[in-house]
Parts: sequence; structure tokens; C-alpha cells
Amino acid sequence: MSKPTADTLAAAASAATKKGPPPVHLWNPPFCGDIDMRIARDGTWFYLGTPIGRAPLVKLFSSILKREGDRYFLVTPVEKVGIQVDDAPLVAIDFEAEGEGRDQRLTFTTKTEDRATLGPDHPLRVERNPATGEPSPYILIRADLWALIDRKSFYRMIDLGCHERHDGQDWFGIWSSGQFFPVIPSSELP
Repeated sequence: MSKPTADTLAAAASAATKKGPPPVHLWNPPFCGDIDMRIARDGTWFYLGTPIGRAPLVKLFSSILKREGDRYFLVTPVEKVGIQVDDAPLVAIDFEAEGEGRDQRLTFTTKTEDRATLGPDHPLRVERNPATGEPSPYILIRADLWALIDRKSFYRMIDLGCHERHDGQDWFGIWSSGQFFPVIPSSELP
């Protein structure tokens, strides 16, 4: 079997997505090796070192993206190839807020048009750079695929935050879908 190319993967993905989102969680085809495809931290996809400029093609590839352990793969029913991901495979570029306070719901949209409402099924996690303390916020989109929340959306989200007692400690965080998501201990804010 020859090694898959971006074109053969795109054709297989296109066929698989004709009837809705492909069930990649059910597919476990043989591993065909790694291909020279990379997702940069800003969500730009590269093939053979060149950015993929066609948004529909990137959206198509993202629909067949699967995570296994710490590795990422593009999968079809008959093949699986490894790709490189610099940080998170998806980037949340905007959100809509409905309601306010404990009743608010934040629904995020990714660069590849996935949508997820922050809540029990789509939690928030915030990692902090140990050297600088700079936060990197992520929302779970689907099947162990996280999206890095872009800076402008994170700042807008923080504007909707509040202080709450959580696990015996005061935290600054966000309410969405009836759940409080801690972002930073209140004591660490200036």
C-alpha cells in the first residue's frame, strides 16, 4: 500500500462526511505512517511546510482528526496517518454569551466552525506558563480534541467572570451552563 497524500485523504474525508460528521471514534484502520502535516499554535494547517490556504479543505481535515494518547492522526475507514500538532489541534476564535451570572451560557466557535457550549460536556481548562504565569485557556470540543481559546475571546470571557468559593478556595472564574469554571485563584490577582 502506498503512503497516503493530502489529496487521497481529502477525497476519503469528503466521501465520509457526505452524510454528516464522520464517526472517527469508531474507526481503527491500520497505521500508514506519518505525513508532513502540522497544525501550528494559531490553528494554521501546513502540508509539506506550506500553509493550507483553503478553509474548506482545513475544515474537512479537521473533521477526520483523532487523538490517541498524546498523538494526533487523520483517519478514514481504511487508513490512519500521524500528524504534528504544536499545541491544541483547534482554535476557538469567538463565542456568544446568553444570559448572565450563574445562568449564562458561553458557546464557542472554532476556526474550523465547530461549536461547543462551555459546560459539563465541554469543560474549560487553563494552563499557566511556569516562567511567565501567562494563561493558556482551552475548551474541549469533541472526542478529546481541545481548542485553544484565542486571546481576544479569552479577554472577553474574563470580562464576564466573577469571584466564587470553589473547593475551599476563592477563585476568579466563569459560569456557563450552571457550572463554575475556575480560572485563577483570587489571591493571585493584583
